[in-house]
Amino acid sequence: MSVSLRLVPPPLQLIDAPEPNWSHVARLSDDTGLLEHARNAIVRREHGYCVDDVARGLVVASREPQPTAQVVGLAERYLAFLNHATAPDGKVRNRLSYDRRWLDEPSTGDWWGRAVWGLGTAAARSTVPWIRKEAREAFAVAVRQRSPWPRAMAFAGLGAAEVLRADPRAGDAAQLLGDAATVIGLPGRDPQWVWPERELTYANPALPEVLIHAGDLLGDEPLLADGLRMLGWLCRMQNHQGHLSIVPVGGWRPGAERHRFDQQPIEAAATADACATAAAVTGDDSWESPLVQAIAWFLGDNDTGTVMYDPLTGGGYDGLTPDGPNLNQGAESTLALVSTLQHARALAGRGATRPSGGLA
Repeated sequence: MSVSLRLVPPPLQLIDAPEPNWSHVARLSDDTGLLEHARNAIVRREHGYCVDDVARGLVVASREPQPTAQVVGLAERYLAFLNHATAPDGKVRNRLSYDRRWLDEPSTGDWWGRAVWGLGTAAARSTVPWIRKEAREAFAVAVRQRSPWPRAMAFAGLGAAEVLRADPRAGDAAQLLGDAATVIGLPGRDPQWVWPERELTYANPALPEVLIHAGDLLGDEPLLADGLRMLGWLCRMQNHQGHLSIVPVGGWRPGAERHRFDQQPIEAAATADACATAAAVTGDDSWESPLVQAIAWFLGDNDTGTVMYDPLTGGGYDGLTPDGPNLNQGAESTLALVSTLQHARALAGRGATRPSGGLA
């Protein structure tokens, strides 16, 4: 089964996107959590588990509006894993070996932020009451911490925004969201490089998405405008000959040649998330144009014209190289695929026939 999205005006673009498929996510999961890597579609147990991917799994599972029993079971396991990874002071471990030994000490790196994101999303969106309750209690522990790293705070800010939208009285979430916006910083005045950092690296769309959430939820109109301006600039930077060309491994810097490879699926998913948030907050349908580009990236509208998933397994390919896809189907890439197809399904459910147009 597929869903169709039509994007106008010319060139007319009709996208047949498959429904989200949980088969490969389930294949990578066991009674402990979500295993990180695969060789082609076969899980590589020797690499073990990481909070980064388990948290992503909880985010995506919690976004399912009508989850199957299988998806609910996965969410339960992922929530238990994040609880186990979180220390009493709110810091979080990241890597667990296949024989269930932690390989690091609790800290506040990106995985802490992603854990907060997963817990906040489950607390706000899960259809299972006890999961919402348990996730909210775990969120309250993890938000005692702060990270000096902008992306860790951005991920945590996304979780805080979820909680605050569900409960406007959630003071701990409001405080974290405001702190995340402060650590991220504001766009600069140079129209050629409005980014608050001197380099585009990874998970870039998450930064303006947090500013958009913070501006909206905390009643800060200038902050909302700053977030929209940052995201609009990033979308223009990533628009290459009418399709999405995401910031690759190695990043982009002002004044330097923009290398196109290797592109990671998680970046397309982050673009889809941020544009969906911008559209929802502003009511401006023009944000659906880059959102559809992010969906189309997985379906072959990218720099090599390559479909970025395996329809037989439901797995997402690990990266886009000059020679086509990296055929390994790890957890991060597969979750990025499922997450983006969730947006495609939501757009199709609204009968999306949207004009492309200028971004803020």
